[in-house]
Amino acid sequence: VLLQASGGGSVQAGGSLRLSCAASGRTFSSYIMGWFRQAPGKEREFVAGIRSDGFTYYADSVKGRFTISRDNVKNTVYLQMNSLKPEDTGVYYCAAQRPRPTTVVGSQSTYDYWGQGTQVTVSS
Repeated sequence: VLLQASGGGSVQAGGSLRLSCAASGRTFSSYIMGWFRQAPGKEREFVAGIRSDGFTYYADSVKGRFTISRDNVKNTVYLQMNSLKPEDTGVYYCAAQRPRPTTVVGSQSTYDYWGQGTQVTVSS
Protein backbone atom coordinates (compact mmCIF):
# COMPACT_ATOMS: atom_id res chain seq x y z
CA VAL A 1 0.00 0.00 0.00
CA LEU A 2 1.34 3.39 -0.98
CA LEU A 3 0.10 6.48 0.84
CA GLN A 4 0.40 9.99 -0.56
CA ALA A 5 -0.40 12.86 1.80
CA SER A 6 -1.14 16.37 0.58
CA GLY A 7 -2.84 19.59 1.60
CA GLY A 8 -0.38 21.02 4.08
CA GLY A 9 0.58 24.65 4.10
CA SER A 10 0.96 27.79 6.17
CA VAL A 11 -1.99 29.47 7.84
CA GLN A 12 -2.63 31.94 10.60
CA ALA A 13 -4.06 30.89 13.92
CA GLY A 14 -7.79 30.33 13.65
CA GLY A 15 -7.54 29.24 10.05
CA SER A 16 -8.35 25.91 8.43
CA LEU A 17 -6.67 23.31 6.28
CA ARG A 18 -7.79 20.00 4.84
CA LEU A 19 -5.28 17.23 4.48
CA SER A 20 -5.80 14.35 2.10
CA CYS A 21 -4.16 10.96 1.95
CA ALA A 22 -4.61 8.90 -1.19
CA ALA A 23 -3.98 5.17 -0.91
CA SER A 24 -3.20 2.60 -3.53
CA GLY A 25 -4.55 -0.92 -3.41
CA ARG A 26 -7.92 -2.59 -3.49
CA THR A 27 -8.30 -3.27 0.23
CA PHE A 28 -8.38 0.32 1.47
CA SER A 29 -11.88 0.02 2.84
CA SER A 30 -10.79 -2.66 5.32
CA TYR A 31 -7.89 -0.68 6.77
CA ILE A 32 -7.85 1.46 9.84
CA MET A 33 -6.50 4.85 8.80
CA GLY A 34 -4.75 7.28 11.06
CA TRP A 35 -3.18 10.70 11.13
CA PHE A 36 -0.11 11.44 13.25
CA ARG A 37 2.02 14.53 13.59
CA GLN A 38 5.50 15.42 14.67
CA ALA A 39 6.41 18.86 15.93
CA PRO A 40 10.01 20.08 15.85
CA GLY A 41 11.99 18.49 18.65
CA LYS A 42 9.10 16.28 19.73
CA GLU A 43 8.05 12.70 19.20
CA ARG A 44 5.44 11.78 16.69
CA GLU A 45 1.96 11.68 18.22
CA PHE A 46 -1.49 10.40 17.36
CA VAL A 47 -3.97 12.93 16.01
CA ALA A 48 -6.99 11.02 14.69
CA GLY A 49 -8.03 7.61 13.43
CA ILE A 50 -10.95 6.05 11.60
CA ARG A 51 -11.97 2.41 11.47
CA SER A 52 -13.34 0.61 8.45
CA ASP A 53 -16.85 1.01 9.90
CA GLY A 54 -16.38 4.77 10.14
CA PHE A 55 -15.91 4.99 13.91
CA THR A 56 -13.53 7.80 14.74
CA TYR A 57 -10.96 8.52 17.41
CA TYR A 58 -9.27 11.80 18.33
CA ALA A 59 -6.49 13.03 20.52
CA ASP A 60 -7.83 15.25 23.28
CA SER A 61 -5.85 18.20 21.92
CA VAL A 62 -7.81 18.22 18.63
CA LYS A 63 -11.30 17.12 19.68
CA GLY A 64 -13.93 19.51 18.44
CA ARG A 65 -11.53 21.13 15.97
CA PHE A 66 -10.40 18.32 13.67
CA THR A 67 -12.53 15.84 11.75
CA ILE A 68 -11.28 12.67 10.11
CA SER A 69 -13.27 11.07 7.31
CA ARG A 70 -12.76 8.57 4.54
CA ASP A 71 -14.01 7.97 1.02
CA ASN A 72 -13.68 4.29 0.20
CA VAL A 73 -14.53 4.87 -3.46
CA LYS A 74 -11.68 7.33 -3.87
CA ASN A 75 -9.37 5.40 -1.50
CA THR A 76 -8.75 8.62 0.38
CA VAL A 77 -8.78 9.69 4.00
CA TYR A 78 -9.17 13.34 4.98
CA LEU A 79 -8.34 15.45 7.99
CA GLN A 80 -10.29 18.67 8.20
CA MET A 81 -8.51 21.00 10.61
CA ASN A 82 -10.35 24.06 11.90
CA SER A 83 -9.47 26.66 14.52
CA LEU A 84 -5.82 25.90 14.05
CA LYS A 85 -3.38 26.85 16.76
CA PRO A 86 0.39 27.40 16.63
CA GLU A 87 0.83 24.18 18.60
CA ASP A 88 -0.71 22.27 15.70
CA THR A 89 2.42 23.01 13.70
CA GLY A 90 4.28 19.94 12.52
CA VAL A 91 4.69 17.34 9.86
CA TYR A 92 1.48 15.35 9.45
CA TYR A 93 1.66 11.71 8.42
CA CYS A 94 -1.09 9.39 7.33
CA ALA A 95 -0.85 5.71 8.12
CA ALA A 96 -2.74 2.50 7.37
CA GLN A 97 -3.28 -0.50 9.58
CA ARG A 98 -4.21 -3.92 8.20
CA PRO A 99 -7.14 -5.68 9.81
CA ARG A 100 -6.11 -7.80 12.77
CA PRO A 101 -7.95 -9.38 15.71
CA THR A 102 -6.79 -6.72 18.15
CA THR A 103 -6.31 -3.14 17.08
CA VAL A 104 -5.06 -0.06 18.84
CA VAL A 105 -5.98 2.96 16.77
CA GLY A 106 -3.88 5.44 18.70
CA SER A 107 -0.59 3.52 18.71
CA GLN A 108 1.75 4.18 15.81
CA SER A 109 3.46 0.82 16.35
CA THR A 110 0.35 -0.98 15.07
CA TYR A 111 0.34 0.77 11.70
CA ASP A 112 1.80 -1.05 8.73
CA TYR A 113 2.12 1.64 6.07
CA TRP A 114 3.11 5.30 6.25
CA GLY A 115 2.91 8.24 3.92
CA GLN A 116 5.70 10.74 3.37
CA GLY A 117 4.27 13.55 5.51
CA THR A 118 3.02 17.01 4.75
CA GLN A 119 4.07 20.18 6.59
CA VAL A 120 1.53 22.26 8.48
CA THR A 121 2.64 25.60 9.88
CA VAL A 122 0.35 27.75 12.00
CA SER A 123 1.51 31.24 12.83
CA SER A 124 0.21 33.37 15.68
